Amino acid sequence: KELSQTITKSMFRDMKILGQFNLGFILTRLNSNLFIIDQHATDEKYRFETLKRETKIESQKLVCPKPLRTLNGAQEDLLISYLHIFNKNGFEFRINEDGNPGSRVALTALPRSKSLVFDEGDVEELLWLLSEDNTINRENLRPSKVFRMFASRACRSAVMVGTALSMARMGEIVGHMGDMDHPWNCPHGRPTMRHLVDLNRLQQSSADEL
Repeated sequence: KELSQTITKSMFRDMKILGQFNLGFILTRLNSNLFIIDQHATDEKYRFETLKRETKIESQKLVCPKPLRTLNGAQEDLLISYLHIFNKNGFEFRINEDGNPGSRVALTALPRSKSLVFDEGDVEELLWLLSEDNTINRENLRPSKVFRMFASRACRSAVMVGTALSMARMGEIVGHMGDMDHPWNCPHGRPTMRHLVDLNRLQQSSADEL
């Protein structure tokens, strides 16, 4: 019979660390429930969310400002309202408040990157993300190119499978799950944890078989 357990972020601080399994997983207990946590996926997600929250990308000035004539008036208003988010992502603009709708915004700087090329399409993507009603944390929004860049950085710097961890380090990794916006999956979609068993149900099942 499939086992399930509902868990909230506040519960991670209450988990007891039991030990490490196969140099890749952390075994924990919360009341009568046992969980197994992927040490790499969890540390990777924490580092990824930290990068999203704290990193301000440097800008590269354009030789000539580029008018964004594909934007309508509503999109221009949205961009102006969230200008700080675009600046955090390395985009800079010249705003003509007295201009006609559709001609008020010109791009003056793009994010600087050694491996990625940005253009006005990334501005439009960020505008689309900002316009979505289901967007939870607008302050940490990133274009998909930046998302992939941060995911790669987080993966390379996270604790790897095969690394022996102390009890303190395991506790730190598990505790970080309670600080994340979305602790349930790594940036690449891999689950960070699984519910193994409810010991009370296991004992009851064993008693019923006697």
